[in-house]
Amino acid sequence: MEVKKSPKVDLESKKNVYFMIGLVVSLGIMLLAFEWTAKPTKADSLGSINAADVEEEIIPITREQEIKPPPPPPPPKVIEVLNIVDDNKIIDDDLMIEDSEADDQTLINVAPVISAKEEEEEEEAQVFFIVEDMPEFPGGEMALRTYIANAIKYPVIAQENGIQGKVYVTFVVGKDGSVSNASIARGVDPSIDKEALRVINTLPKWKPGKQRGKPVNVSYTVPINFQLQ
Repeated sequence: MEVKKSPKVDLESKKNVYFMIGLVVSLGIMLLAFEWTAKPTKADSLGSINAADVEEEIIPITREQEIKPPPPPPPPKVIEVLNIVDDNKIIDDDLMIEDSEADDQTLINVAPVISAKEEEEEEEAQVFFIVEDMPEFPGGEMALRTYIANAIKYPVIAQENGIQGKVYVTFVVGKDGSVSNASIARGVDPSIDKEALRVINTLPKWKPGKQRGKPVNVSYTVPINFQLQ
């Protein structure tokens, strides 16, 4: 049997119309909600502030008690002593004056006098290790090495025993350029050390070292290398 519906009661035919009406109404409500503004109401009063009574604390003002220094002690009393002397007593008021004239037997203490000669001797004996202008061998450092190499005579006993090494000799170049007080600072063997001292003592005069433009004694050290061929 075929079911028949009346077009008036068919809801599907008006479905699209109802959907469009609902969409328009919802959009209108949203626009109205966005445009709605609330006006602030006037406040009659800003309220009241209840201020609590704060008790003021009174701080007593105190002053440090001044400590007075003790009073100065009273000056000592001077007691005047009167010596009662009889009228008939003789008082010796004579002033004794000793003879201060000197004769041949009078001893006089005289302070010792330091002579300038002793000071000069101390300055001459002073030896410097570093000065403004160091001593220089005639011809320079290479001339000194050449002189030592030509003057050395290798000890026979050291050659036979195969002894070799470097000897350091210290000496003093005086104000006049002369070489003195040669000594071994670091040796190798007594025979080699002796030969090194002999060569240093034969050195000619040097150009003396100077301190503040004045010639002075200067300590100098030279290494001498003894090496077998």
